[in-house]
Amino acid sequence: MFKHILFPTDGEAPSVAAIGPCIAFAKDSGARLSVLHVRMPFHFLSAHPAMVSDTPKEYAQHSQQRASACLEQVAAACRAQGVACDTLSVEHELPNQAIIDAVREHGCDLVAMASHGRKGMEALFLGSETQKVLSRSPVPVLVLR
Repeated sequence: MFKHILFPTDGEAPSVAAIGPCIAFAKDSGARLSVLHVRMPFHFLSAHPAMVSDTPKEYAQHSQQRASACLEQVAAACRAQGVACDTLSVEHELPNQAIIDAVREHGCDLVAMASHGRKGMEALFLGSETQKVLSRSPVPVLVLR
């Protein structure tokens, strides 16, 4: 049914919890997995602690290290299960747009992603990347909770 699944991960607990079910689904479908980590660009004015304490060069290095660790965690689990996997790390201001772009650029036919389950004011201020992808994706979206 599905041949190429995009799995965006931010390395947070909901994404980590979704690794196993996503890989099992890919294996059962005979699909390959593309794992995406979106890095935020450096901003001089930010509420993000790393952007306030790091220089742009340090931030870029730390951001890339975090992306590599997130991607390797999923890649290792894919290898253990015999699921074909490639990893993608991109810098983009809007994670949901980076996900949509990756779907188109890499020919994915499904997005499988975790939901943080934010509600109320937290959802209003932080937004829901999953909701944005659901409303704009050109392919089906499987939400893992």
